[in-house]
Amino acid sequence: MSNAEQTFAPMSGTPSSGVRRGPVVPYVPGLDGLRALAVIAVITYHANREWLGGGFLGVEVFFVISGYLITLLLIAERERTGVVSLTDFWVRRARRLLPALFTLLIVTITYCAMFERDRLGRLRGDVIGGFFYVANWFQVWTGSSYTSSAEFAPLRHLWSLAVEEQFYIIWPLVMFLLLRNMRSRTLPVIGVFFTVLAAAVAVYTAVVFRTGPIDTIEKTPEQFMSFFGRDVLRTDFLYLGTVSRASGLLLGAALATAWRPWSIRRGRAGANANGLDLLGVLGLAALGYMCWQFRETISTEAGTEGYALLYRGGLILVALATILVIATVTHPRSRLGKYVIGTPLLVWIGKRSYGLYLYHWVVFQAYRKSAGMPLEPREFVALMAITVVITEASYQFIETPIRTGRALAAYRSWRARNGGVRGPLPIVLATLAIVPVFSVFSMAGARVMPEEVAGNLDDNSGVVVTIPATTVPAGPTTIPVIASTTVPVTKFDVLAVGDSVMLGSARKLTSYGITVDAAKNRQVSAGAQVLDYRNKTGELGNNVVIHLGTNGRTTESTFDLVMKPLSKVQRVIVLTVRVPGSQYSDKNNAIITALPLKYPNVTILDWDALSKGRKDWFASDGIHPNALGQDNYVGFILKALGR
Repeated sequence: MSNAEQTFAPMSGTPSSGVRRGPVVPYVPGLDGLRALAVIAVITYHANREWLGGGFLGVEVFFVISGYLITLLLIAERERTGVVSLTDFWVRRARRLLPALFTLLIVTITYCAMFERDRLGRLRGDVIGGFFYVANWFQVWTGSSYTSSAEFAPLRHLWSLAVEEQFYIIWPLVMFLLLRNMRSRTLPVIGVFFTVLAAAVAVYTAVVFRTGPIDTIEKTPEQFMSFFGRDVLRTDFLYLGTVSRASGLLLGAALATAWRPWSIRRGRAGANANGLDLLGVLGLAALGYMCWQFRETISTEAGTEGYALLYRGGLILVALATILVIATVTHPRSRLGKYVIGTPLLVWIGKRSYGLYLYHWVVFQAYRKSAGMPLEPREFVALMAITVVITEASYQFIETPIRTGRALAAYRSWRARNGGVRGPLPIVLATLAIVPVFSVFSMAGARVMPEEVAGNLDDNSGVVVTIPATTVPAGPTTIPVIASTTVPVTKFDVLAVGDSVMLGSARKLTSYGITVDAAKNRQVSAGAQVLDYRNKTGELGNNVVIHLGTNGRTTESTFDLVMKPLSKVQRVIVLTVRVPGSQYSDKNNAIITALPLKYPNVTILDWDALSKGRKDWFASDGIHPNALGQDNYVGFILKALGR
């Protein structure tokens, strides 16, 4: 997320009649403090979603701040000089944003070339998308959902920078046209226009969103939409899309037309800020509550769903609360802005919020390898210490010198002195340059390798058995149609029914004579349908193994449906689930471990407890077993079967 500048420097392009005096946008410490709170919320969310499930809303706070400051700068320039210099605006933005971004891209490519070579091919598209500031649309197009947790995605967070940069490219043009004939009454009309546009975006988002579980296009076609002839997830399009995320930027811009610091000082509103401070506190409290309560997705018994309130008014609520805080902290007499949000520590963090946002995600990913793997507190502290060091180095030696022009001045001074590079320094510099160049070429020619988990599941999918796809409605669920046949039914010695965790070990299970019916994203209710079908066809033998509940919360009544067709099965082994960082796995496990109290033929295999602390058993997501974990997974099942 980028930081719009809060200080104003005179720009070229002034009228020939001379420079006109006018408003200058002052530096407001409280805005940096608000940035600090926003980036802290986002980083906390990225570290562990259980700590702050709605921390991602900090991005929306940044959008509102950017809309306010950028519009304010453009209005001030128009009032002061009579023109809006597009070239100077874009040059300032480039000097502010590009140095740290290019540094991040080079470092990430180099790291992957040295330590994650299998990921280089998949990284290529993310690098191109990040470089051209279209990462959000690249992720929409490729289905790289912001909420997917099983992938190594070191550049996923660049989507928000893409949204802002697209705004920075378009918005000066919009303001240039709107401010050409600016009069004293023009700005309020423009502000109303921006507010109406923001409301229209909110309505559009609410209409496009669909409630219900999200799965593949075959299972949940209503959750997909056509985007230039390609089927993409609605939630991806709405969460990552520039238009659907423009409401915060537009409301921030609307505020800038009515709440300008130089006007506040001259008017009655500048006398005191007592009432405004109270509104600012309410705005902060609302933001905190929403960060605590809101989610990007929720788990239901039917599966993973988008959080409806977020897309049906939630983002507008965040923007409105942010506007209250911005209006408060930009008031010259605000105690909230000066003594609470504008404290030195928060200001220090806020000034570096761009770098903290850029670098923290890559540092997190380099350590945990998977987007959704939750960090432990001690891991978080250590990784944040590394992030702060990298951020400060970038801020002091890359971003600030280039933004302020000191780097260019030093270079010109060095050239004026006929400066050269002597001693071993040329060799050192050449060596430092060769490594990134080699890394970029390695990435350009790298093959796209499947993700570890996805590749393993695809490899195992060929050995599972499935029930017929033909179904008929049967109340809230669907029951497979059982075709009549005269062929004698063969009972399964051991039937194992599960989701993707079991699917990843299907080959090893089948090698021991176990019949596996497992599928990705399978819900407990779907497993109940499978067992009901097998019971009606008479294929159930004396042993059934069940591993369900990984993909969302379930209920006791749903597991009763699972157990109903198994009353005559001699031994039913039910595994607990392991989903680090989830909010439902403990509740699901409580339901599972209580099953023997109602069903005497059930034996619990506590996979969650047996695998606790064994990160070496799992792929990067911490959920799906790797080769070593599969051996132990199969071994525990065989032992429970007495084999």
